[in-house]
Amino acid sequence: MSFNPTVLVGGQLRRWRLVMAAIAVLGYGLDQWTKAEAVAHLDPYAPPSWLGGFLTLRLIRNPGAAFSMGSTATVLISLFAVAMLVAVCVWGVPRARKRWSLIACGMLIAGICGNLTDRIFRAPGPLRGHVVDFISMPHFAVFNVADIFITCTAILVVLVTVFGHHEGDAGSRAVDDRS
Repeated sequence: MSFNPTVLVGGQLRRWRLVMAAIAVLGYGLDQWTKAEAVAHLDPYAPPSWLGGFLTLRLIRNPGAAFSMGSTATVLISLFAVAMLVAVCVWGVPRARKRWSLIACGMLIAGICGNLTDRIFRAPGPLRGHVVDFISMPHFAVFNVADIFITCTAILVVLVTVFGHHEGDAGSRAVDDRS
């Protein structure tokens, strides 16, 4: 497995930044839509289950991070999310020059914004809001679409780190889009 190491420039970079923005906007929209549907239609006391109980739609409101860790530190988690969103947008996106890194930025922005929206606008109040989680699998945390985007970003970064080309590898030179 190998990832395309081509550094994007010019028109190609602009097009891939649009792809990144589309991933961020569509991912955020999907997260917010699924949470709205979960809140509107799921009964927390009668969660529907499929595949012999492998997938259950269990509505919970999570004040903490993954696996409900830090449930008493919701404001700190919210401020950390704001800092990470700023870091990705101000530091990460301008430095992203490869397709995989732009895809990762788009997915990470979607995930951070999805959960941060809950923390800002849901009860019990700004920066203390509880995140809507509703996807459950046996022996695992209850999560949402934003969590999926964040996790997929982490997996992508690990895959590129392990299998990707590194500086000095053949074919890692910038390609001008005039060809």
